[in-house]
This record gives sequence, C-alpha cells and structure tokens, in this order.
Amino acid sequence: MRPTGKLHLGHLLGALNNWADLQENFQCIFSIADWHALMSEYENSKELRAYGIDMAIDWLSCGIDPKKSILYLQSDVPEHLELQMFLSCLTPLGWLERNPTYKEQLREITSRDLQTYAFLGYPVLQAADILLYKADAVPIGEDQLPHLELCREIARRFNSIYKAQVFNDCRAILTKTPRLLGTDNRKMSKSYGNTINLSDSEKEVEKKVVSMITDPKRIRMTDPGHPEECNVYSYYQVFAPKEVPEVHHWCSKALKGCVDCKKNLSVHINKDLAPIREKRVKLEKDKAKIEDILKEGAVKARVIAQKTMQEVREAVY
Repeated sequence: MRPTGKLHLGHLLGALNNWADLQENFQCIFSIADWHALMSEYENSKELRAYGIDMAIDWLSCGIDPKKSILYLQSDVPEHLELQMFLSCLTPLGWLERNPTYKEQLREITSRDLQTYAFLGYPVLQAADILLYKADAVPIGEDQLPHLELCREIARRFNSIYKAQVFNDCRAILTKTPRLLGTDNRKMSKSYGNTINLSDSEKEVEKKVVSMITDPKRIRMTDPGHPEECNVYSYYQVFAPKEVPEVHHWCSKALKGCVDCKKNLSVHINKDLAPIREKRVKLEKDKAKIEDILKEGAVKARVIAQKTMQEVREAVY
C-alpha cells in the first residue's frame, strides 16, 4: 500500500481483513510502498514518513502480526530500486503506455502533475516489488490483474533475454470483497476526499455517514425509496447484513427517512471500528516501537532481496 494518507473502509474490506487471514496459512510480506507514493506525491514528500508510520499503526490495529509476517518500509530495502533498474532496461515503452490504470489516473487526478517518467514506469517498480521476493501469489482486486500480467511478462522477458530461470510466474489471489463507494457515490479514494477512515472518531464517522448521497429518486420523506440504487443500502449489506430485509422494507415503503437510516448505519460502522480504534490508541503512544517493527521487518526482507539480486547480477553479467 502507498502511504499517501489515512486508510479507510475500502482498505479494510478490500485488503486488510484478507491479509490478516492469509498470514495464518502463508508466509506473507507486506510493504509500505513509500517510493510508490513519492511518484505521485513528490511535491508533498515531507509527509510520507509520518504517513508510513500511521499506516503501520493501522495495519497492526487490523490484525497484521509482525511475528507471523514481514512488515517493512519499501525505502529501507534499496534492492527494490536496483531490481527496478534492471527491469526498466528491458521493459518496452508500449507496455507501460497501454496500462489502463495509468490512463485513468491521468484523467481523474488533476490536482498534481503526473506526466512524469517515474509515474509512467511505476508498474516496473511494482514488478520489482513482487519479483524481488519470488512471490508465489499476490492478493489483489480484479482491477489490478493487468498489472500482475505485466509483471509476469517482464519476468518472462528477463528470463528469455538472459537465458536464465531467475523468476517464476506469480498467480493472483482474488477474493470476493464488497465494493464500497465513497460518500459521494464515486470510488472511495483519498484523492477524492470521500472516505470514512479507520482512524476517524465516532463523531467523524457519524458526520460523514449523514452526508452520504442516497437514492436520488427519493425527493421527499413520503416518497418510496429504491434501496438497490442507494449507496447507503450497500453499506448495510456489509456492516449490518441481518438488518437488510428490514431496511429494504422501511425504505421502499417510505416508513423511515434517509437521515434516520444513515444515523442507524453509523452505529453499526462505529461498532466494527471500535476494536481498531482501541488498538490504535495504544500503538500511537509508542511510535518508537512501530519504527523498530519496521526496521526488523526490513532486515528480514533484505535477506531475501539480496539473495535474489545476486542471482540477477549473475544472470546479467
């Protein structure tokens, strides 16, 4: 994950809950990708270190265990950039220019200049992140499948050019995760300012939920609603599934107003976030410990990374 700001409910449901489960059965490596963040946040780089620590606190609060997994800051493992350099030499420019995520980001994010060499080439660093540890699998959403396929293509091209089987194909671990939209019905994103953050207080969560856009066809409280078209209803399916039939009934029959519906939803969201908040409070009091966890993780990561880079150098030279 890129430390570009506060983590939100989308991260919890789309990744962190899954990561916590995966570490029970797999050797997992979790990277706070601050170099990736620098590619888009180079004008605001002073905040990245603090964001990285805050991200580690969120991870630990959500159940990522440094005794079971490797947690580290990407910039503490310089082998990432070294492998990126080798891979960038052989990655065709056309592969990067066709990247659908790259095109989408250029369209959607207009608050900063992303027309840079580094931003175009970030899938190469992403490939280095994966190949450096010879990962067997990567847990991703469907929107990231093109990136993983590009990683495989880069790995195959390296092996072909240097006549060496340094890298193997890496498979995707796809999980069915609920897709939460932001409070404004767009994709939940820090860039759009429409997130409900894991670190938000109860009052902040309630305020954000009450501001959510609901069924646009329901103008007055007496108008029957259309739950399937309402973003708030989709949240109930995640945070209060047992109440879904009741919510559908009162909405479609105009028995309750949207404000009351949203206030009730905020109670359920806050209930789920309560144990995370409790852990965060304890962890925030000892940030030196967080630093130590990340440094220890980087040492473990470099043992693997240095071995891979030795193989890469032998293949190239």
